[in-house]
Amino acid sequence: MGNFRTKKFGPGLLVTAAFIGPGTITTASIAGANFGFALFWALLFSIVTTIIFQEMAARLGIVSRQGLAEALRNTITRPWVKWPILILIICAIGFGNAAYQTGNILGAAIGGSAITGIPAQGLAIAIALIAAGLLASGTYKIIERVLISLVFVMGLVFVVAMFIQPPDFKLLASQVIPTGIPDGSMLTIIALIGTTVVPYNLFLHANAVQQKWRVTEDPNVSLQEARVDLVLSIGLGGFVTFAIMATAATAFYGSGIEVSAVSIATQLEPILGKSARYFVATGLFAAGLTSAITAPLAASYAVCGALGWPLDLKDFRFRLIWLLVIFFGAVFAVAQTKPLTAILIAQAANGMLLPIIAISLLWVMNQSRLLGQFRNSALNNFFAMAVILVTMGLGAQKLLGLLW
Repeated sequence: MGNFRTKKFGPGLLVTAAFIGPGTITTASIAGANFGFALFWALLFSIVTTIIFQEMAARLGIVSRQGLAEALRNTITRPWVKWPILILIICAIGFGNAAYQTGNILGAAIGGSAITGIPAQGLAIAIALIAAGLLASGTYKIIERVLISLVFVMGLVFVVAMFIQPPDFKLLASQVIPTGIPDGSMLTIIALIGTTVVPYNLFLHANAVQQKWRVTEDPNVSLQEARVDLVLSIGLGGFVTFAIMATAATAFYGSGIEVSAVSIATQLEPILGKSARYFVATGLFAAGLTSAITAPLAASYAVCGALGWPLDLKDFRFRLIWLLVIFFGAVFAVAQTKPLTAILIAQAANGMLLPIIAISLLWVMNQSRLLGQFRNSALNNFFAMAVILVTMGLGAQKLLGLLW
C-alpha cells in the first residue's frame, strides 16, 4: 500500500485516491446535471463524515497497532457474539467490495472503450485480468502510483474548468443546509455518501497508518500528524468532487441532456476542446484500474484479519479473497447493459452498508483496554452516532420507497 514518508501528506492520500474513482466522477456528474447544487449539502455531509470515521480508523491503527477486523476479533470475547458480528462484517465487505469492484471495472472499461473503440463489456474482462495479474505479481504499487497521479491531474483539470465557468456562489451558499430532498434524488444522495465514505477505506487506513507512523514514535505526535494529513487529503478530494459536480451543473442542469460516458467530457470542453473526450476517457481508465486494485486488496485485509489468517500478500487465502472480489466484479460488469446506472447503484450499495461497518468501528473505539486514554470521547461518539443515524435514515427511506 505504499509507505508515504511525507510531512503533510500520508495515508490520507491513499484514502482520497481510493474514493476519487469512476463512481465519484459518475455520481457527482449525475448529481450536478440532474439537481444542480441542491445536493451540495450531501457532499459536505459526506466529506465531514469521511474525516470523522477515518480519524477513528487512524487512531485505532496508530495506538493499538491493529486493523479494524483484527481489533473486533481480539476484543469480543464471547464466541456467540463475536462470530455473528465477524460474519456480518465479512459479508458486508464482500458484497460491498464486489459491488464497488463492478463500478471500478466498468469505469475503466468505459474509458478504455472511448479510446480504443473496443466494446466496454469485452474490455471489462481484460481489466479484471490486468488487476489480478498486478496483484499476483506484486508490481501493482509502482503502477498504482502512476495511475493515482493521472487521477489527480484529471481532478485538477475539473477544478480549472470550474473556475473558467464559476458557479453561482450565492445559490451554493443557500444549499449548505438542505431545505428539502428533490424528487428522485434519494439514490443519488446515498450514492454520493457511498462513493465518498467508502467502508473498505476504514480497513485500508488502519493498516496504512502503521507503516507511516511506527510503534516507537510518540502516539500524540503521530495522531496530530495523521489528523493534519486527513483534513488536507480528504479536503482536497472533496474539493475535486465539488468541482466535478459544479462543472456538470453548469454544463447540463436544465438542458435536458442525459449524462453519459461521452457527455461527461462536455464539462471539460471549455479548457480542453474536443480533446476533452480522450482526457476523460484516460482519467476514467486510470481511476477505475487504481480502485480495481485497492478494493480487492482491502477486502483481503478485512476478511483475513477477521478470520485470523496471515495478512501476507503471498498467502493463498489472502490471494483467494482478492481473486473472488475481482471475479464477481467482472461477472457483474459484463452482465450490465447500462454501465453508468450500474456504477451509481454500486455506490448506493456502499452507502447502505456503511452503518454496519461504522457501528463496528464505533464499538471498538470505546474499548478502554484497547485504546486507553485514546478511546472515543463523548463528543466523538455524539458526532459518529449522528452520522450513523442520518445514513441509516436515508437508507431506510430508500428501502421503503422501493417496497411501497
